[in-house]
Formats: sequence, C-alpha cells, structure tokens
Amino acid sequence: MWRYLPLVTGIIVGMGLVVNRLFTADLLPSQARSDALGILAAAMLVLVFLLWQNIQPVPPTAVVLKGEDRFYLNASLPSSLQAELAWLSHTLLTLTVTRSVVIWYDNHLLLARGILPPQNMAQPGKLVQTVMTKQKPLYLVQLSLYPGKIEFDYLPENTQSVIVQPVGDKGALILGANVPRSYTNQDEAWIQSLAEKLTYSLAQLNPSVLQEES
Repeated sequence: MWRYLPLVTGIIVGMGLVVNRLFTADLLPSQARSDALGILAAAMLVLVFLLWQNIQPVPPTAVVLKGEDRFYLNASLPSSLQAELAWLSHTLLTLTVTRSVVIWYDNHLLLARGILPPQNMAQPGKLVQTVMTKQKPLYLVQLSLYPGKIEFDYLPENTQSVIVQPVGDKGALILGANVPRSYTNQDEAWIQSLAEKLTYSLAQLNPSVLQEES
C-alpha cells in the first residue's frame, strides 16, 4: 500500500488548494505564489507515483499447478546415480521456483519429480530436440504465449514458465515453474552448472544399463 502514498498525498494537497482558492474572496499575491508552488508539489507527487509504477511493477502471480506430487526414478540406474538425481531434483524443487523436474537422456526417462500430470514424457518434442542439438538452453518465460507449449504435455497444463537445459547432446533437464518470468540470471547459471555436473556423471554410464520401464 505504501506505493500509493505519493498519489494519495498529491491528490489531497491538490484538492485542498483548489477548495481553499474557491473560498478565498481576496487573493493576495503571496497566496497566489503559494498556491502555485502547492500545485507543483502535488503534481510532482503524482509523477513520483507514476514513475514507481514503471520502476517497480507488480510481481507476477503464482498459480496452483494442476497435477499430483509424483516421484519417478528409473530403477535400472546405479544407486549412486539415483542418489545424484534425487539430490539434484530435491535441490531444484526446494531452492528455486521450480515445481516440476523432468530428466531425459539417451532416449530414456531418468526422472520425473514434483507436481506432474499422470502421463510421463514419452519422447522429446521439437523444442527439446533443438536444445539438445544446438547445445543451448531455452527459457520460455511465459509458456502460454508459445505455440510449442503443446509438446510439454508431461508438465502440468497450467505451467507458467519452462527452462530446457541441455545435458550433453543426448539429454535435457526440463524445469517447470508456477510463476511466469520467475527464474533469475543467477538461477539460470546455477541450473547450467548442475546440468554440466550431471552430463559428466551420465557420460560414465554404460548405455546397456538403461532399460525401458512401464
């Protein structure tokens, strides 16, 4: 509410000066100068309010994601890698705005955790494939604005923003948030570091270990 204080003060001061002028029969030169300064001050207060609206916009509103709290972990993975994936996903879910985590690697779903719909990721869509091919992360700041959002059917339908981070050239770390424009530059840098660490761990994995799970 404090952001409205300059606006309210400016309006009150301006109206007070107008009312005072209406009920003043004989206007002295000194009073006219005071009124002019008062009107200027009131206008400056209103201007301060308008500037604050541009500098300090109202933060985006979080939504309640449609889905259930789920935790899928590919059981064919070595226990050490399972522990790393569990730690990585827990860290992202507790220390960032992330509410859904999906990890895809070498044509297999390794992990799906957080608020998710019943269906798991079956195949990477075009956007995810592009991220893996170009080795560049993709940040969809407001998912509802992108036609390609339909490929993320393994995330809640009302997911607000998505980060797709490459995990080598075979995989992707896909994060969903319940707030648009929610990830900071620091978040993105940290997510990249986690993905690079995961890329190294998965590179040591024997491809024959991965198995399809129902």
